[in-house]
Amino acid sequence: MYSPQVLDHFEHPRNAGVLESPDASAQVENPVCGDVLKLSAKLTDGRIAELKFLAQGCVPAIACASALTELLIGKSLQEARAVKREDLVRKLVRLPEASAHASHLAMDALAALLINFKK
Repeated sequence: MYSPQVLDHFEHPRNAGVLESPDASAQVENPVCGDVLKLSAKLTDGRIAELKFLAQGCVPAIACASALTELLIGKSLQEARAVKREDLVRKLVRLPEASAHASHLAMDALAALLINFKK
């Protein structure tokens, strides 16, 4: 059973879409289930001003991507690096153990995005 927060982020995803001319982007895929997550971001004054996602996957994958964007917008890159998987799960209140892969995918996408800011 999904929490109301997971269902809300799935049914009404925040920040879905793509950014034109992002400062960084990253795409990751879970080879086991096939879920795919792409993040693209723009910085303003050293902070994540815009962050969009495209996701193909299960309910928790989309919910995790949506919630992650809310956690990150407005943060500096240093603050974004400090965001943990537990912060994401806490924002969604509860994520079934069988759906933990979705939070790992979101965090993998974040890690790849942060690396790409340096390039």
